[in-house]
Amino acid sequence: MAQLISYKCPNCGGDLRFDPAKGDYQCEYCRSRFTQETLDAVTEEKERKEKEEREKAGQSDAKPEAAAEDDAVVYNCPSCGAQIVTEKSTAATFCYYCHNPVILTGRLEGKYRPDYVVPFSIDRKRALEIFNSWIAQKKFVPKAFYNKDQIEKFSGVYFPYHLYSCRVEGHIDGQGTRTETTRAGDFENVTTGTYRVRRDGDMPVKNIARNALKKANRILVEGVQPFDFNDLKPFKMAYLSGFLAEKRDIESSEIEQEVDAEVKEHAMQQLRASIAGYDDLRITDDALKIKDRDWKYALMPVWTVTYKEPGSGKIYYFSMNGQNGKVIGELPVDKNALMAYFFRIAVPIFAVMMAASYFIG
Repeated sequence: MAQLISYKCPNCGGDLRFDPAKGDYQCEYCRSRFTQETLDAVTEEKERKEKEEREKAGQSDAKPEAAAEDDAVVYNCPSCGAQIVTEKSTAATFCYYCHNPVILTGRLEGKYRPDYVVPFSIDRKRALEIFNSWIAQKKFVPKAFYNKDQIEKFSGVYFPYHLYSCRVEGHIDGQGTRTETTRAGDFENVTTGTYRVRRDGDMPVKNIARNALKKANRILVEGVQPFDFNDLKPFKMAYLSGFLAEKRDIESSEIEQEVDAEVKEHAMQQLRASIAGYDDLRITDDALKIKDRDWKYALMPVWTVTYKEPGSGKIYYFSMNGQNGKVIGELPVDKNALMAYFFRIAVPIFAVMMAASYFIG
């Protein structure tokens, strides 16, 4: 099993792990618990003392580059291309996606440091309970999909997303018609009114999430949405303690045009929907302008386990939103179990049909 990111306990120096159930950190050795605020205070005090020591020694006050990046490094899987973000002391032994060995390729660059993170809310114990309950409802799944070795590879992974925010200003002009019909004896009067219609709008857009992975495992990212962004926290490497994290390989510039188009379409739909009470509406002019674009980079929590089918090499998976428990999956089929089930059902039916045909004949 991979050794993941670990932070040290201020009391005893043991490994700290983030506890999704309680939202804090617990020492694996002395069982002390710490909030993020406590760890931040400890870090600030440590940095203050290191700064004083550097000043006394006449050294530069600038932080070492590695420390500025929390010593984050990237492991690269040569088989599927997954890039897993951990710290420099990590000794990973497998790729969570295809189960092949991974190779250390270099420290995480500053621009890949996330702005935000949604911490795990569901711990490993609860995630496995959900997994086992889900598997129990499925038929003909090979035992190899959920055996002991597989469960050991059950991983909590932070996946990368771009978060897009902006403000949309726009207007819509048109001509609306309203027809009224009245009757007076044998006469029918039809009155058609024509009206100039205008709507102006200023719509804020907040945190549109877009997948930041190109690779085949992007389905693990997209299928478990949505996430509640009310739980966004400023990124701290400590949140990754005990988990893995994927490095993004899609830049915001690559998807900005597509997202802009989606935002404008939605804004126009909202403007049109605000016009009611007309029998017919003809749009004569419209314009939308996007302002204050803002892109942020965030990591979202996912519990996942994958299975590489012998022979075909196809990857099957179980994936669960680590915040709200939403589950998706694509399961392999145990062909032998399916064939045995078929014969258990088909043979008795065939025997009854043969007996019936004998007596009828």
